[in-house]
Amino acid sequence: MSRYYKVCCENIGRPVCVRTVDGKEYRGFIRRVTQTHVYLEPIGGHAGYGYGFWGLGFGLGIALGAIGTLAFLPWFFI
Repeated sequence: MSRYYKVCCENIGRPVCVRTVDGKEYRGFIRRVTQTHVYLEPIGGHAGYGYGFWGLGFGLGIALGAIGTLAFLPWFFI
């Protein structure tokens, strides 16, 4: 299990900055966590595709194993 899994589960709803091992950076709110992925809602609004009646249109899924750095953002940076 990833070391980030527990941290992400305990902080659902908080704003984060995630930097992956390949250098990409993502900012958003943690909305869902599975054993393999963390799902972010991008800061600034809803994005992503989903079926309207399912409500599963999370903006971005990042593999927990691909996370290089996870930093929590203070609310005034949003």
